[in-house]
Amino acid sequence: MADVHSTATRSYNMSRIKSKNTRPEMLVRKFLHAQGFRYRLHEKKLPGKPDLVLPKYKTVIFIHGCFWHAHTHCKYYVIPKTRTDWWLNKINGNIANDDKAVAALTAQGWKVIVVWECELKAAVVENTLAALVNNISCICFKSHGVVLQSYAQLRMCPIVCSVLKYTKIYSPC
Repeated sequence: MADVHSTATRSYNMSRIKSKNTRPEMLVRKFLHAQGFRYRLHEKKLPGKPDLVLPKYKTVIFIHGCFWHAHTHCKYYVIPKTRTDWWLNKINGNIANDDKAVAALTAQGWKVIVVWECELKAAVVENTLAALVNNISCICFKSHGVVLQSYAQLRMCPIVCSVLKYTKIYSPC
């Protein structure tokens, strides 16, 4: 199947895709800042240059696009019909880089949270952001020596609302 755009149009469209300050990233940043969390952006000294770094909690957050990072079982991850081999190599390279970055960060003692683009769509964004605060709070409790006996104790925390099943935490509490 031929591309529906000319080469120049396709090139222009692809050049407009950003790697920093994307809409999903800005949404998470604004929410976390409003909740009182302070963070660094795109820390070059850390493996994988995480989108957000919360040094106080020794936690990093990656906000992944479903297409670029191959979110399995997601309707936004569709393999292109043209140049399929090239795209699969590109996306598989991204996955390999993600895995290396997560392994290096966890080896250094960082907690890694991945938020997917599809989790920030209008229908589920509130649950996702609440789960994100929940995950960071859980890490905070653990880092301060608080041992939670049950999930009910965590739910009693005033800033925690609910947990979203899709958010992947590589170092759960």
